[in-house]
Amino acid sequence: MIRRYQPKQFRRPEPRIVANSRIQAPQVKVIGDDGKLLGVLNTSEALRLAYSQDKDLVLINANQQPPITKIIEINKYKYQLQQKESQSRKNAKAQELKEVRFTPFMSDGDYQSRLKKVKDFLVDGDKVRISLAFKGRQITKQSFGHERINQVITDTTDIASVELSPKMIGRKIMAQLKPKK
Repeated sequence: MIRRYQPKQFRRPEPRIVANSRIQAPQVKVIGDDGKLLGVLNTSEALRLAYSQDKDLVLINANQQPPITKIIEINKYKYQLQQKESQSRKNAKAQELKEVRFTPFMSDGDYQSRLKKVKDFLVDGDKVRISLAFKGRQITKQSFGHERINQVITDTTDIASVELSPKMIGRKIMAQLKPKK
């Protein structure tokens, strides 16, 4: 029997959490589990206070002077970090690149329906690549293609700005639009 190699799933490394006796600063600003500021204490006093509540002293921000710590259980703190990260991933909308294809000699009805698609993509916040391909002997009439691309750009000036100006690449003319904020 032949076994195939299957790589392990990609896992995000957990953030390194500095807690309890690994905190090096002589004095720390301490925040209680309820979020209230307890003041600036010696690290040993803050540790005693945390241990008396059966909790841990976790370093929140080492860049401040004095460093900010919080009295909280490590597992609860890890859970809160995980929730923040997942919430930020939900809120971050990745801007997608959509492509709409045109032809140099298309009817007005086809043009209007594709222009509507372009506008819908831009309103949704996506970038749009406009491509116009020449087939066969159409390449001899490149001016019609440039006119069509410029017509799309002028029809969408109120909701979009040109990110990449129209360029001829092989047998295609390409341009890219991005939505205005």
